[in-house]
Amino acid sequence: MTDKLSIIIAQITQRVGDLAGNADAMLAIRENHKDADLIVYPELQLIGYPPEDLVLKPALVRSAQAELQRMAALTADGGAAMLVGSVFAEDGQLYNGLALLDGGEIAAVRYKHELPNYGTFDEKRLFASGPLPDPIVFRGVKLGVPICEDVWFPKVCAHLGEQGAEIFIVTNGSPYEIDKDDLRIDCVGKARVRETGVPMLFLNRIGGQDEVVFDGCSFVLNADASVAHQLPDWDETIVATEWSKGEGSWNCAPGEIHEFDPFPQDVYHAMLVGLRDYVNANGFPGVVLGLSGGIDSALSAAVAVDALGADRVWCVMMPSRFTSQESLDDAAGCAEMLGCRLDSIPIQPAIEGFDEMLEGSFSDKEVDITEENIQSRIRGVTLMALSNKFGHMLLTTGNKSEMSVGYATIYGDMAGGYSVLKDAYKLTVFELSRWRNKNKPPMGLGPDGPAMPDTVITKPPSAELREDQKDSDSLPPYEVLDPILHGLVEEELSVGALVERGFDRDTVARIERLLYIAEYKRRQAPPGVKLGTKNFGRDRRYPITNAFRTS
Repeated sequence: MTDKLSIIIAQITQRVGDLAGNADAMLAIRENHKDADLIVYPELQLIGYPPEDLVLKPALVRSAQAELQRMAALTADGGAAMLVGSVFAEDGQLYNGLALLDGGEIAAVRYKHELPNYGTFDEKRLFASGPLPDPIVFRGVKLGVPICEDVWFPKVCAHLGEQGAEIFIVTNGSPYEIDKDDLRIDCVGKARVRETGVPMLFLNRIGGQDEVVFDGCSFVLNADASVAHQLPDWDETIVATEWSKGEGSWNCAPGEIHEFDPFPQDVYHAMLVGLRDYVNANGFPGVVLGLSGGIDSALSAAVAVDALGADRVWCVMMPSRFTSQESLDDAAGCAEMLGCRLDSIPIQPAIEGFDEMLEGSFSDKEVDITEENIQSRIRGVTLMALSNKFGHMLLTTGNKSEMSVGYATIYGDMAGGYSVLKDAYKLTVFELSRWRNKNKPPMGLGPDGPAMPDTVITKPPSAELREDQKDSDSLPPYEVLDPILHGLVEEELSVGALVERGFDRDTVARIERLLYIAEYKRRQAPPGVKLGTKNFGRDRRYPITNAFRTS
């Protein structure tokens, strides 16, 4: 039995479905750390997380087993052992598990017991719950290896503690949410350590996967719940942790303690990472977006430039007769400050063409929102044409406040491949824009200075689809709308509960109705970065046909 252990924390990214690539990346880390005792990788690192229905393909399960055997064989050289997450098949069931690769073989396997089935997680649909896991004996040391959700409840860690676990090694695929980093340490990590007296190594991955982003924020807690290591958020980080057996418990030598991003820098980084990894992983040369002179498109452009670089961002201004000179100036100023390409494609000829086409059918009808939506759809068709012709992904620019109440045009401004603002309410958009004009994100590729003219932030929001239009013509002020939406969506509150908070009943009832009847639009919206607890998509699944209303 040893009294010292060198354990490598590999806070790294992944590529879902790229089993050989993920395996090679793990083996490359091992090649550089052969003198360590053990290298730990994130949850399901071999196949990627979340794998969704990919794990239902028998070919993927067979490939995962073959790659795991290949990795295990290479540990016959006597170098570092590895803890690798993968999918396992046993008795007709699939398991989310963890394998110890050591001495040329798969030395031990443990399965996840607590399967999350809420929000973005759907694991009970895919995996069977494993038995309460016993510790793995490694170099004479009993390692408890709870997997992600296993530490969010006391049962698994309590069982491992009763079985003599000396160190908890927790592998995670824990997506970013606002304020979640403190929750992981204080309410989960420290709680389990204090309950059991067992120190904990908590490892999370980084990077974007479709609508979720992983922020890392890995840490190590000693038996007294003090923080020995705290890895940075968002950055790939490989850290050697040195452990020694003292009187009564194992202790990790102190290392670097990195501060996590404060709000709203963390939100901005989440949007940046989500867009960057989505565009790059899917092979797009860059993005194209409509730059209207408004705050939503300006912030979307800023995130795109910070994520991809100015040379990969193509902005297009599509003015109509309702477009103000201020908007033209603001769009030009924004593109100049970001250093990206800006083209102007007037849509008035197309508007006149549609007017002529529909003149007979619309002859006895007044001009209304239909004509406004045609303008939006012309812009969508224009941008999609550029995307088709040149290969750039079309980035949509709508925010969560608009999508909540259906203040968006299906097949118009909703048309596109990805939305960085999908889970950002309008007030958050203002806050992020003000922050970006004063700060450059540490990983950003954009300008050091401001990203948009101040007038973009200070002028009243408008879609500019009719004369003197303002968002406030159709919606309550965002200072009223956003708290109501947060209550209805994130908190699932009733109309009555929000009235008790001081909101006008008729206003809340109207917003609730708009929220429900816009569900069909949201089903056809592009994916976007999850920021809060209830993003539209995997987190919140409401029926389109729905007669229920609260009182």
